[in-house]
Amino acid sequence: MTAAPWGKSELLNAIVERSGISAGTVDGVLAALSSVVVEQVSRGTKLQIPGVATIDVVHRSARRGRNPQTGETMEIPARRAVKITASAPLKRAAAGA
Repeated sequence: MTAAPWGKSELLNAIVERSGISAGTVDGVLAALSSVVVEQVSRGTKLQIPGVATIDVVHRSARRGRNPQTGETMEIPARRAVKITASAPLKRAAAGA
């Protein structure tokens, strides 16, 4: 069962309805949250959003891969990547508990 995707406006409206805080204030908080997350990820800092997820930066080693169109072997360089781990309540919600 797949629901329609939510965007920023749906999230903003849901928070406004549940909190009673003005849309402008909620929009500012979402912008600040986004800014903090990007800043901490760029520093390589692990960040926990309680009840939602943990965001961490991990190192992906260099490896060999294959171009799916040509089948040609290629080298994939090492890089940093973002790893997001869902919290236990979020996992339970996804499982339908």
